[in-house]
Amino acid sequence: MKKSPIKILLVEDDGGLSATLAKVLEANHYGFDRANDGQAGLDLAAAIEYDLILLDVQVPKLDGISLCRQLRSQGYCKPILLMTAKDSDAEVVALFDAGADDYITKPFATEVLLARIRTLLRRSKALSPGGSTQNSAANTLTWGDICLDLESGRVTFCEQIISLTATEYNLLELLLRNPDRIFSRNAILDRLWGFDDAPTDRAIITHIKDVRKKLRAGGLTEEIIETVYGMGYRLKPYPQSTSSSSNNPGIERTQKHQSRGLDKSENDKLLERFRGGFNQQIAVLERAKTALLAGNLKTELQQAAKHEAHKLAGSLGSFGYPEGSKLARSAEHLLINDRSFTADEITRFSELVTGLQQELAKTPITSTAAPVSTISIFNYRVLVVDDDAALTERLKVESEAWGLRMKIAPNITDARSHLALSIPDVMLLDLSFAETEEDGLTLLRELTERSPTLPIIVFTGRDSLADRLAVSRLGAKQFLHKPATTEQIFRAIARVLPSPKTSEAKVLIVDDDPVMLVKLSALLTPWGIEVTNLKEPQQFWEVLISTEPDLIVLDIEMPIVSGLELCQVVRQDIQWENLPILVVTAHTDPESLQQAFAAGADDFITKPVLGPELVTRVLSRIRRSRPLVKPGNTYSLSQKDEV
Repeated sequence: MKKSPIKILLVEDDGGLSATLAKVLEANHYGFDRANDGQAGLDLAAAIEYDLILLDVQVPKLDGISLCRQLRSQGYCKPILLMTAKDSDAEVVALFDAGADDYITKPFATEVLLARIRTLLRRSKALSPGGSTQNSAANTLTWGDICLDLESGRVTFCEQIISLTATEYNLLELLLRNPDRIFSRNAILDRLWGFDDAPTDRAIITHIKDVRKKLRAGGLTEEIIETVYGMGYRLKPYPQSTSSSSNNPGIERTQKHQSRGLDKSENDKLLERFRGGFNQQIAVLERAKTALLAGNLKTELQQAAKHEAHKLAGSLGSFGYPEGSKLARSAEHLLINDRSFTADEITRFSELVTGLQQELAKTPITSTAAPVSTISIFNYRVLVVDDDAALTERLKVESEAWGLRMKIAPNITDARSHLALSIPDVMLLDLSFAETEEDGLTLLRELTERSPTLPIIVFTGRDSLADRLAVSRLGAKQFLHKPATTEQIFRAIARVLPSPKTSEAKVLIVDDDPVMLVKLSALLTPWGIEVTNLKEPQQFWEVLISTEPDLIVLDIEMPIVSGLELCQVVRQDIQWENLPILVVTAHTDPESLQQAFAAGADDFITKPVLGPELVTRVLSRIRRSRPLVKPGNTYSLSQKDEV
């Protein structure tokens, strides 16, 4: 496989992270060199021309900020992306003052890192706007006899020019670059227009139709854009070869340069990174076991072993080893005792350490449960105060899939710094910290007085009645005992999130079934939505005019007047033609859905109606159609500032 002409210098002294990043770069076909200290990085940058430098702040010999400053003083002008475990205001200012183009906070998801890399490369003209490398051998995208020339901006079919508008060209390019991806109408709007200046998503239907029409007029007989009902659009596989790249070199190039992570699951990648650390923690327990058997366990070693057992109890369950967490918790309880160990306790501790070693050699148990989709609309901010690096990195990597923006504070001092800048939407707080005598209850007490409405989940290995009473009296919303899976943690967060106000959004529900009206209304009203129920569709127009809703939910099958007929009535009126409409149906066959979309529906919900799906679809449609919100709302449909 031909390597990309893009070449990156990776400067990172953490062997595990360096190896992981190397695999990510290789998987995305970037050329790269590695240096494990700042001086070696400086020497390589002076000798070789790189398109980008990916640089850790904390590297030996010459730290990242000093290296960045020295390169800029020597006239180096290529992009520099810094990786840092700290993101305080002072740290960020120092990074940019040293000459960094951008930074990313550890821990980070590889997809986010790749997006930052692509952005910097585009700015420096090393990449084309779509993300593929610009070189003479890869300046076209093809589908059969259709050719899109990236340099001239021409689209041809059998060498005959197809005249497309700029939007139609960009739409076709997007699909050609991502041949296997399904793009929803909202996703296309975000890609081609961005959030602030996007038209309504009905414009996408028109542009798709126009591209198809112009390609057919130019002589194309096959359908190039496939409609995936209920999901969106994608490039249809070329009829003569759905898998061979030799018949479709343009698409094969796109696939090679399409951004992706490693082939392993996210859990496996993180486990691979932290397995060595887990083994080192168990090695401390092994030394304590040996000392116990020899009758000379020192206080320092006992405290160290207790600390590592505490960390393992909190982390292993989240990485797919729930039994490992139980074993570590039992070992921690034995090590808490200051008195001498009995013979039975020594034997039990030895068995626990052996069991931990055997457990970590097994294949982890992975959860297949899907995230709760309803919270993803609002991008809530979560502050996690916990010194378990393995657990918090796992949480931060998974947080994006749950629609959460997460910050990590490894100790109470850092937590106070974060809270001084901004109060999050929810906080996850451990009670015990190895590096300080200060208790998490102290911070909880401070927040009870300072921010009494902040939802706080106490997540700790401590499980005494005294701790539970103290937490309850200080107003915490929930007590979550370690170990817990990440799914349990995120669901606990979802349960305590504040109900957002939707800028006084109004929804009109039309259904001849009064039971359905009550059910749908009950699902939406907790989210601050003003719901109007209409059982008689004959009164639809009068109710529509009087309530002026932000969205309509229509049952398709109603007597006298059907939901499809009401949908067409709305679309024919110039005042209401862009009003979002969701239809509720028990029929999901292609013909029924085609009729719904042809009548003007924006989306559909299948029966039986699921609460999270209904809320997600309704709120996301309102958010798309009403990007501007009234000032002063605590929670609105617009995204909030970072923690």
